[in-house]
Amino acid sequence: MSPAFMRASLSGDLAVASQLLGAALPSTWPGPAARTLRRRLDQLAPDPSLQPWLLRAMVLRAPKPRLVGRIGFHAAPDPRGALEVGYAVEPTDRRQGFALEAVRALFAWAHANYAITHFVASVSPTNVPSLALVRRLGFVQMGSQWDDEDGEELVFELDVGSAQ
Repeated sequence: MSPAFMRASLSGDLAVASQLLGAALPSTWPGPAARTLRRRLDQLAPDPSLQPWLLRAMVLRAPKPRLVGRIGFHAAPDPRGALEVGYAVEPTDRRQGFALEAVRALFAWAHANYAITHFVASVSPTNVPSLALVRRLGFVQMGSQWDDEDGEELVFELDVGSAQ
């Protein structure tokens, strides 16, 4: 998701945003994604080189390209070489395997291009679908943390060798 796409989305210009993305957007876009779009624009403002790490669109290509979700890392790799993943699927497109496919593809990209060795996921203890996804991918719970915006989160980690 380019900064121009994020700005058009936040300003409510869905026609321009859709054109920039090359895919149809839900009529409710950006909805809850607005917070993430603003956060990523704030990260990119001082350091545009972060863009490859941040936000990507999950686009269903057939029969007509349309946005089904978003995925990305929270930042560039930390000193351990770890990346924290975040994802969301549009409500009407959930439970169809889009998040699983997108996470696997993003991890494969990070591993192939940057030799990333470690991934992190923070999940609300009440988010049953995301808990099932991280466990299916082989993540192991390492603890918990408090997030001022999201509340309690369970922290999971995965060695890249297990993600392939």
